[in-house]
Amino acid sequence: MKAYDERHIKNIVLIGGAKSGKTTLAETMLFEAGILRRRGAVEDKNTVSDYHEIEHERENSVYATSMHAEWRDYKINIIDTPGLDDFMGEIVSSMKVAETCVMLVNAQNGVEVSTELIWNYADQFKKPVILAVNQIDHPKSNFEATIDSIKQRFGSPAIIMQYPVNQGEGFDSIIDLLKMIMYKFPKDGGKPEKLPIPEEEQDRADELHNELVEKAAENDEELMELYFEKGSLDEDEMRKGLKLGMMKHEVFPIFCLSAKKNMGSGRLMGFIDNVAPTAAEMSPETTTEDEEISCDPSEPTSIFVFKTIIEPFLGKITYFKVMSGVLKTGQDLINNQNDTSERFNQLFIMDGKNKNSVDQLYAGDIGATVKLKDSHTNQTLHEKRVSYAIKPMEFPSPRITTAIKAKDKNDDEKLAEALREINEEDPTTLYEYSRELKQLIMHGQGELHFAVTEWKLANVYNIGIEFIKPRIAYRETIQKASDANYRHKKQSGGAGQFGEVFIRIEPYFEGMPEPTDFTVRGKEEIELDWGGKLVFYNCIVGGVIDARYIPSILKGVMEKMEEGPITGSYVRDIRVMVYDGKMHPVDSNDISFKIAGAQAFKSAFVNANPKILEPINDLEVMVPEELMGDVMTDLQTRRAIIQGMDSKGVYKVIKAKTPLAEMYKYTTSLRSITQGRASFSTVFAEYSPVPMDIQQKLMKEMQEKEEE
Repeated sequence: MKAYDERHIKNIVLIGGAKSGKTTLAETMLFEAGILRRRGAVEDKNTVSDYHEIEHERENSVYATSMHAEWRDYKINIIDTPGLDDFMGEIVSSMKVAETCVMLVNAQNGVEVSTELIWNYADQFKKPVILAVNQIDHPKSNFEATIDSIKQRFGSPAIIMQYPVNQGEGFDSIIDLLKMIMYKFPKDGGKPEKLPIPEEEQDRADELHNELVEKAAENDEELMELYFEKGSLDEDEMRKGLKLGMMKHEVFPIFCLSAKKNMGSGRLMGFIDNVAPTAAEMSPETTTEDEEISCDPSEPTSIFVFKTIIEPFLGKITYFKVMSGVLKTGQDLINNQNDTSERFNQLFIMDGKNKNSVDQLYAGDIGATVKLKDSHTNQTLHEKRVSYAIKPMEFPSPRITTAIKAKDKNDDEKLAEALREINEEDPTTLYEYSRELKQLIMHGQGELHFAVTEWKLANVYNIGIEFIKPRIAYRETIQKASDANYRHKKQSGGAGQFGEVFIRIEPYFEGMPEPTDFTVRGKEEIELDWGGKLVFYNCIVGGVIDARYIPSILKGVMEKMEEGPITGSYVRDIRVMVYDGKMHPVDSNDISFKIAGAQAFKSAFVNANPKILEPINDLEVMVPEELMGDVMTDLQTRRAIIQGMDSKGVYKVIKAKTPLAEMYKYTTSLRSITQGRASFSTVFAEYSPVPMDIQQKLMKEMQEKEEE
């Protein structure tokens, strides 16, 4: 297979909402480039992309898939991504290594919530963006309304390059405003006939062409001078201006097409070929030390791992982008993160599941290899003579949490190993064993995300699992001071156990004055792992308790703080004063004072007006305005406190503080209320007191548990 240099490689990522036609467009692009002799279809389960069994079952992309096309002396690497925000990790990693984002917009629906969410990352990366209005042939296609929604969301940088003459079921013609001709397609699509613009369309075409010329001229002083001088720009000058604007993230050309009928796909590829920038034309990559790495084959070789897939029979497939230099088969590179050496015995260009062997890959190219031992997603590998790490990708924070357990306890170890591999494939699937909750906890992006994980565990790893409601990480504290004492005495022949402790506990807050009722002999401030503080004072006078037993008392207090007296939750923000006690010259020991300290603390705590705190999250819901009332009504049933509202394009953003206890399966509820037209993000905000009725319920549950 031909090796392309950095000046002849274009990397594009297809992004957009579900059902916008990304997989169909990818298939059509491969067909147009001659890579395929016959196009597959999503419904026939035979596309190059969407080749995994679960994608066939769901008829939706779950994984990002790499492919390539060769077009007029250029190699175009194409990455097809999922359209659901549950799989945002796949989208983010694909955007990282592409130079141009081709965002598909469904001509029936315009800019959707998922479009907005995906756009936020394209905007964050400042990548060139091409907007492709797809499914112009659909009976409910509305190009004008779609353009309105695009303009409303993306503003003046969005500029029309083409428009359909006859959208809907009879669609077969496009006016191209760069070339100022009409493309008329055969009934079944394919190569179009080039015709003059019809007289009835000339005024509209001229007006939109002038807007395009002005937009192209805006991005370069030389072009602006030419525009003022000539009153227009020729096609090459416009291409130059559009490329500069795209690279500045200030021009978003709008194309129209029917990917399914192969109408307009070739023209889009021609624009990518002629105008979209190569990796060498984009700004250099930066390292964690803010060094620049140029896409230059003469530089030392470095690669960035952006994706990992574990196939049942092939093992681990590592996808990477060559950031600099030339990577050759048999070459050794050093992993910057763990200092291990990896040999690249095989190099591939991937087309879905098909591997095309190559001998070398130039800077800017995307490839894959197998059997790397110690290299993972987000890591940099390079030659020995240099040492740098590409800035890692930042994946979206988890939005939902569940507890997970194997149906068969014998599968517990197998489940942990499977989750480790799943996390390696998808860094947005996080898992941990919570010592506090005593549950295996999984975090992810949504219910569908979890459903895919469950499918993988059942069908790939043969592990039956069940999701259960996670316990809530409550916190306990107090609202007033309280004194208590406890005598631990045990005699059973020989040396016994004896220790007596008098303590006072008080609510702690930053900046509170030191205690004045006691003489302070020692003070220890402990920043608790679970948040908040314990301030522990030794106020013993007269030697009634030997100083060597004070750490044992503190240890007993800490044990009770790790399993609070009210609900068994962590205790926080308390100060403790040990001010009196007794010891025995023979029977006193560390264990005696630890037990006495723990029991004295427990007794004081229950009489100090205890309060249970619950985690509160900041919640943002993006929803169409007409559905805002239904969403707010549902939030109020979840004890949410509305903080305000904002606008984002055609959508409203509801901001609220919501108890974590009320957020379980919120994704399902929101999808049901809005027919999938809303999305949300959530992040921990604070701990806040629970209402008294809920506190009493939680205390009763704890009491019943202890009685059992």
